[in-house]
Amino acid sequence: MIAFLRGEIADLTENSLILDVNGVGYEVLVPGQLLSVVEGIGQTIKIYTYMQVREDAVVLFGFLTRDDLQMFRMLTGVSGVGPKAGLNILSAVGADNLRFAILADDAKKIARTPGIGAKTAQKIILELKDKLDLEDAFEKKLASSQTLPAKALAEGIVQDAVQALVALGYGSTEALKAVRAVNPTEDMEVETLLKEALKRMTF
Repeated sequence: MIAFLRGEIADLTENSLILDVNGVGYEVLVPGQLLSVVEGIGQTIKIYTYMQVREDAVVLFGFLTRDDLQMFRMLTGVSGVGPKAGLNILSAVGADNLRFAILADDAKKIARTPGIGAKTAQKIILELKDKLDLEDAFEKKLASSQTLPAKALAEGIVQDAVQALVALGYGSTEALKAVRAVNPTEDMEVETLLKEALKRMTF
């Protein structure tokens, strides 16, 4: 079992990265939040991993924090939620928001994930609510805001801007690259970021 990988980002795609670890390139599927906070190709990072062994492939899923990995493991422990569905949920909702959604019985927020219906969202809440604690959820949210890179503070507006560009008809990979090129900060308005990203997509 591979617990974590530390290496240099060799390439980025829409939902994965290639991590060069001592000359070996590992393809790792990652949530959108991770892609939105990394600095790009050439950056050295450590990611915590989950390895899925199938008959036809071995797939690595990667997360920036142990907490994200823990939430992923909890999600995939729910009957009917596989690793890719778990990754999609974390990409759409985020680990902190997911905890609060489960504790608040907010199935609609979870069901916003593509491919996740209301029944599956309710099942996730039913099976995980007793395993979570509100006070612990607040503590983990506070801890994540203090330990993640400064660029992670801009995560929310990055996701909003990318979603807006996708809604306008641009590809998600193209949109993410354009938004990243602006180098957004936590105090930047979404509208400003969107305008600057559109300029980069026009030329």
